Amino acid sequence: MSMMSIRAATPRDREAIRLVEEHAFGQQAEAGLVDALVTGGDAVVELVAEEDGQVVGHILFSRLYVQNGGKRFAAVALAPLAVEPSFHGTGIGGALIREAHIRLKDAGETLAVVLGDPVYYGRFGYTHARAAGFESEYQGEALQALAWGDVPETGRLVYASAFTALAA
Repeated sequence: MSMMSIRAATPRDREAIRLVEEHAFGQQAEAGLVDALVTGGDAVVELVAEEDGQVVGHILFSRLYVQNGGKRFAAVALAPLAVEPSFHGTGIGGALIREAHIRLKDAGETLAVVLGDPVYYGRFGYTHARAAGFESEYQGEALQALAWGDVPETGRLVYASAFTALAA
């Protein structure tokens, strides 16, 4: 029986996180995004999954704002979620999402947005219908949201500056 544990990421996890991101995505862009978000102070919740002392999964929720007229509403963006390819299908990604959601709710967060597979993220309550009213350069079926409270239905999604650098 393996012992998978989830905990908050620490500075000493940076190299292991970078490797998980690179292996999961087959490129360095997401690892660079993580570094930029953390360095920029935009990380809200960042967790790692460990199996036998090795980091095999990683999730990061960063600060996102919904700009609605003159008002700015704080929300979070899930990106990225990565699991070592040899651990795909073992439930680590789902466990990371569920634990992060608990921590986000405990911290008073009320809206999370993700850009990803609707079938996968739909299992955790994310829907495109909830995100359809938002203006975003990423608007489409893959843009989904999950709300835990009274939050805006419309407005422009303003991501951390690290995302702009990723898109460039």
